[in-house]
Amino acid sequence: MDVKELQTEQDAQRITEFYLSTMSFDDQNHTPGELRHFRNAPRESLKQPNHKHWFVENEAGEIIAVTSCKENEHQSGGFLWDYLAVHREYRRHGLAKILFQRLEDFVRSVDGRYLLTYTCDLPEYQPIQRMFQANGFVLIGTYPDYYYDGEARLAFHKRLAAPSQNA
Repeated sequence: MDVKELQTEQDAQRITEFYLSTMSFDDQNHTPGELRHFRNAPRESLKQPNHKHWFVENEAGEIIAVTSCKENEHQSGGFLWDYLAVHREYRRHGLAKILFQRLEDFVRSVDGRYLLTYTCDLPEYQPIQRMFQANGFVLIGTYPDYYYDGEARLAFHKRLAAPSQNA
């Protein structure tokens, strides 16, 4: 399956619709900020060179997997791997791995120094936690009650380049 980079307003809307569908995330208890992100980030990324979305379609042309990343606000080579969603019926087909590889290749191509990412500590998120660790990410912190009471945020880091003299 081919990975496509988001290029059009139409595809940005399709990504938003996929994010908001019941087939994308097991945990549908989205925060208000997540809902805003799902509605706005794909379109906003069309205007920012180091904010990217990639997606995969099935044979019928429906989006079945999406991921995104953007350079941090300091624009110093650090990138945030934002969301990764794979349609429930297409999980365990390697799509998450393929999308992550495209994302990491992009960050390396622009001399990115590291990737930060995060997830929730609820049981539904254990597969993505395992994926982070399998791809060289290290758990660097926990934010208790971050999403809602009883739902912590787990932060992960992966260094891509050797530390510079400024580090």
